[in-house]
Amino acid sequence: MAHAGVHDPVLVCLSIAIAMLASFVALDLAGRMKAATGFARRAWLTVAALVLGGGVWSMHFVAMLAFRLPGLEITYDLGLTLLSLALPVAVTAFGLAVAQRRKAGPGAIVAAGLVTGLGIVSMHYTGMAAMRLPAALHYDPAWVAASVLIAVGAATVAIRLTLRESGLALRIAASGAMGLAIAGMHYAAMQGLHVMQAGAADHAAIGAGIGQVRLAAGVTAVTFLVLTLALAAAAVDRRVSQRAAREAAALRASEERYRLLLQSVTDYAIFMLDRDGVVANWNAGARRIKGYEAEEIVGAHFSRFYTAEDRAEGAPARALATAAENGKFEAEGWRVRRDGTRFWASVVIDAIMGDDGRLVGFAKVTRDITERLRAQAALEQAQAALAQAQKMEALGQLTGGVAHDFNNLLMAVLGSLELLRKRLPEDPRLLRLLDNAVQGAERGAALTQRMLAFARRQELKPEPVDLARLVRNMTDLLQRSIGPGVRIETRFPVGLPPALVDAHQLELALLNLVVNARDAMPEGGLVTIAARLEHGEPAGEAAPTLCLAVTDTGIGMDEATLARAQEPFFTTKGVGRGTGLGLSMVHGVAAQSRGRLVLRSRPGTGTTAEIWLPVAAPVTAPATGSEEAARRPSSGRLLPSQVVLVVDDDPLVLENTAAMLEDLGHRVIEARSGREALDLVRRARTLDLVLTDHAMPEMTGLQLAARLAAERPGLRLILATGYADLTPEEAAGLPRLAKPYDQATLARMIAHVMQGTEASPADDGTVVPFSKSA
Repeated sequence: MAHAGVHDPVLVCLSIAIAMLASFVALDLAGRMKAATGFARRAWLTVAALVLGGGVWSMHFVAMLAFRLPGLEITYDLGLTLLSLALPVAVTAFGLAVAQRRKAGPGAIVAAGLVTGLGIVSMHYTGMAAMRLPAALHYDPAWVAASVLIAVGAATVAIRLTLRESGLALRIAASGAMGLAIAGMHYAAMQGLHVMQAGAADHAAIGAGIGQVRLAAGVTAVTFLVLTLALAAAAVDRRVSQRAAREAAALRASEERYRLLLQSVTDYAIFMLDRDGVVANWNAGARRIKGYEAEEIVGAHFSRFYTAEDRAEGAPARALATAAENGKFEAEGWRVRRDGTRFWASVVIDAIMGDDGRLVGFAKVTRDITERLRAQAALEQAQAALAQAQKMEALGQLTGGVAHDFNNLLMAVLGSLELLRKRLPEDPRLLRLLDNAVQGAERGAALTQRMLAFARRQELKPEPVDLARLVRNMTDLLQRSIGPGVRIETRFPVGLPPALVDAHQLELALLNLVVNARDAMPEGGLVTIAARLEHGEPAGEAAPTLCLAVTDTGIGMDEATLARAQEPFFTTKGVGRGTGLGLSMVHGVAAQSRGRLVLRSRPGTGTTAEIWLPVAAPVTAPATGSEEAARRPSSGRLLPSQVVLVVDDDPLVLENTAAMLEDLGHRVIEARSGREALDLVRRARTLDLVLTDHAMPEMTGLQLAARLAAERPGLRLILATGYADLTPEEAAGLPRLAKPYDQATLARMIAHVMQGTEASPADDGTVVPFSKSA
């Protein structure tokens, strides 16, 4: 007899809810497998399989409790019931494992759906086989097939949704689909169930199984376990998710700060290298310094930044090897930009080690320090120039002091020789020897003048000088001085303003430069004398300056010779061919004229010597010849004998000057210091003139002149000095006699002073007055 079953609607709804809840929790847990590895991945898989398998089993037996067969008692076989529990857990674990592989394709998803669906169907029919009742169960094959298709199709769709879901809504949809698949499969299979009661029931066989009350308790326990696992997994998952979210947020924030830091640094090129030296990333500083965009250089070897010479020598490989061995590599050297230009770089390469202590790659930091290198070179050059200037200043002070003392000696020698000439008999041999002595002393005087010119302590009379006219007037002298083998050319632009310089000293300087040019061209050549007006030369002056240049086509000078060329007594000529003071004198004249001497030369290309001079200010028209004649003393006027006080701390000079004055018919009083001179002036009743040296200890000639002007106003005074160590303010209105001087120059100066006139520029004695020059 056929038996029609009925279903309790409440329990049916409960079974469907259990299936959906179990599916939601299981699929959520299975989704965690994607982010896990190793043991964590296996743990999530086990929990998901227990939840889903247990949920399916609970749904099945809750649904079976909802099924009623009036008049029939139903029990369940314990073994098959437990097997029906283990079976969905196992197949669900297998299906989820296949579906959750990292590169699961469509085939893997279909296989997972097939296994999961068949597992659910197997669980259902195993649970049905566990039923013990006095009736025979028959299944409609069509409904069996329908249940299988429903289970497999729904399971496949649910797994596919699980893999794609990224939010709560999709997760609920996936769990709903899977829950309905499980419930649909169950009730489709129950629709094809036929119960046939064949006779009296075998109550003994029925009673041996699990009754529905026990089954209800078991289902409740399994359901409670499933829910407990679900809640525990949810709690763990929430904590893990929160911690993972915090860690992910911190990591993203750290990465963002790191990215911003690297991209904001433009003074340093910061990038990573792999173990082989291939560029892995690129920051803004690297783009600015090296010129490459990130897409151009990432993936290329860092040796591209090295020069061809360094690459040939294996410098990039040595740098990586040093960093790998020592942990760091530091160096400075030339590097190459994208456009091929070079820059001086400071490079640091740090080795990056992994957690296992193995080399992962390198961090490379490069800084462009070309400007620092240039500044260092400029500093060294300035220090060398300062040292040279200090050396030249020290030599100038030494030279000036030596020249002062030498002048005093020459005065004594020349004055004595001049007086001796007047007293010697007219013996040609004696006169020839005397002339030789005078010529030697005159050469010493010329040498002293050069020394004073280098020391910038000679007496100069700066005046407006037409450079073109000065050179034109000297052409014959210059040509005779250098001989026929050297040709002279001049180049002067029209309208060149006059220079402010001592014309006589400039002539001597020009003669020195031309003679040096001749000596640099032993086989002959060309000397070019040119002038030009420049603004801002030679050291950035705002006022215009004049450049008088002498250029030869000679052998030139190397750097070492050029650096020492202006030093006193330095010469490349042979013994007896030069004193080494020619360029030193030119340098001194230029510097004392508020200009400078500039030398440019290279071996084989000749030498150019440039004298830079200030431009003279406009002057009024010169005095007429009659006015000049009125100011000059009459050469025919006789000067009467005067009482002269001679003051000098050098006994030789004092004695020689007194002898020249006495020979001129004057009365002489001698004093060896300024204080002694003051005492003599206070005691002397008659005194017409004071002739005093300037450079004396305790009291200088200027100080003595100031004291005499206060005590004896109107007393005439002549200041004798060997070099120009006086400022224009100090020497204003004070007659000066340059050492060394001869008797004729002394007589002219006394005549000018005593007759109340000033010495003319041609007769003031500031130029060595001897007729023969060295």
